Amino acid sequence: MSRAPKARVPKVRISRTPTLDRVFMHDLVLDAEIGVYTNEKGVTQRVRFSVDVDVKPAKGALGDDIAQAFDYDTIIHGIKTILGRCHIHLVETVAEQIAEHCLAHPRAARVRVRVEKLDKEPGAVGVEIVRAKGRA
Repeated sequence: MSRAPKARVPKVRISRTPTLDRVFMHDLVLDAEIGVYTNEKGVTQRVRFSVDVDVKPAKGALGDDIAQAFDYDTIIHGIKTILGRCHIHLVETVAEQIAEHCLAHPRAARVRVRVEKLDKEPGAVGVEIVRAKGRA
């Protein structure tokens, strides 16, 4: 009896992509002074924010210490601070500012920001951006 040839097992390549954890805040709805049109000036609109931040794992154990973590309250506080500064014309502007705020954290590597105006049309309209450290 002849034996069947051995099947070749493909070599598995190990990814060189760095390991990242994710901190997120989804579906935060706030009143915001946002919009470029005359009817959007001097009034607030409901705006929904969702943010995902990929963070480098902590070096060593966090020891259950909030000061060592990238806290989702950092995202929420940043959004509220940005909205409190002045009237914003474009959702793209607020999305960029939120991304910059998140990426300023030393452990943050990449961020996805979604900003949706809820009162413009039936449903939601908005923008989603992805930014990473080291990219334009």
